[in-house]
Amino acid sequence: MNTPAPFPASPELETTLAAVETQLASLGESLRANDSVAIDHHATELHRALARAVDHFTHAARSGPVPPPLRERLKLASGLVASQRESLARATAALDRAIDVLMPRDRAASVYSTAGAERAMRSGVIQA
Repeated sequence: MNTPAPFPASPELETTLAAVETQLASLGESLRANDSVAIDHHATELHRALARAVDHFTHAARSGPVPPPLRERLKLASGLVASQRESLARATAALDRAIDVLMPRDRAASVYSTAGAERAMRSGVIQA
């Protein structure tokens, strides 16, 4: 009985995926530490690493199947990206709510704006 030969792990794919995993871990640590400078840096580096990974994996997929262990690691990395994206969205929403409480918008100004009064005067609704 012939068993298929194991897929050789491409050193280029391995390196590219390892860079994504490293940046994901670094971004996660920065998020836990609430270090905005590090978050910005690692988010940028993660974006670059992901772009390289997509490019390399797309090219590799055209040449033949991607080794299953690398595919699994890529799936895990994708899940972590989605998880971090969701965490950032929740944090952003919480920050927006806090800002609204601390600095409420002047609702009267938005309802009775100068532009609104001018439009009403032009339309003939307000007469002197």
